[in-house]
Amino acid sequence: MEKNLIYKKIMHELQNQILDGEYQETMKLPDERTLSQTFGVSRSSIKRALKLLADKGAVFQKRGSGTFINPIFVKNDSVFHYKNGSNLGISDSFQMNGQSPQIKLLSFNVERCPKELATDLFIKDTDFVYAFKRLRSFDDQSFMIETGYIPIKILPQLEEKTLTESLFKYVEQVKKQGVTKSYLTIGVSPSTEEDRTELNLLSTEPVGTLSGIFFLDDGTPFEYSQMRLRYDYMNYHTFVSLED
Repeated sequence: MEKNLIYKKIMHELQNQILDGEYQETMKLPDERTLSQTFGVSRSSIKRALKLLADKGAVFQKRGSGTFINPIFVKNDSVFHYKNGSNLGISDSFQMNGQSPQIKLLSFNVERCPKELATDLFIKDTDFVYAFKRLRSFDDQSFMIETGYIPIKILPQLEEKTLTESLFKYVEQVKKQGVTKSYLTIGVSPSTEEDRTELNLLSTEPVGTLSGIFFLDDGTPFEYSQMRLRYDYMNYHTFVSLED
C-alpha cells in the first residue's frame, strides 16, 4: 500500500509548495524529469501526482509547454482550503488567512448507533458508536459546530484528547489509512438557539450546513458528520470539468 501512496504523498507535497508560494514567480512547476529526480521516484509516479493536481484544479497542463499553476486555486480563501496531510481533510484542515482553528470538545459519549445512521455506516443499530460534538474557532471567533458519529470497531482506543486535535491525521497514524472520499450535502438553515449561543449569531442570521459520510481509502464508512457554520464562513470552492 505504501508504494501505491507515493504519488499521493508527492501530490500533497507539491500542493503545499504551491500554497506556500514556492512557484509564485513563474507560476509553473518543474518538468517531470526534474520532479522525478527531486523526489527520487519514477516519472510514472510524478505523472499520477500531477494528474491528481490537475483533477482538483490546482494546475493545468499545456502539451509541449509544461505544468502551470492555476491562479484561482492559489487565491482560494475558503475555510475548506486543504493544505496539509494526505487525507481528504474537509473537517480537519480548515484555514483562513493562514490560521488553523482551535478545537473545543463540547461532548463525548459512547452510545448505540442511531437507527437512521446504521445503514450509512455499514453497522447495526445495536452496535456502539462514539458520539461527539466539537466547536471550532479562529482566535476568539467560533465558526462551526460539528457533530460526529464513528463506529467503535474502527477506532476502539479513541480518547477525548484526540478529538481536540486532527482526527483524520490520527486515523492515518493508527490505521495507516487515509480518509479520502466523502458524500456531502450542502445547504442552509435557520439558526437554532445553540447556533446563536456558540457561533454568536443573531436570531435573523442563518447557518450553512454540511452533512454526510466520510470514507477510508478502502471504501469503509468512517464517520457520519453534521457541520453547522456561520453564514459568513460558508464559502466553498470547487472545479467542474465540462469535458465529455
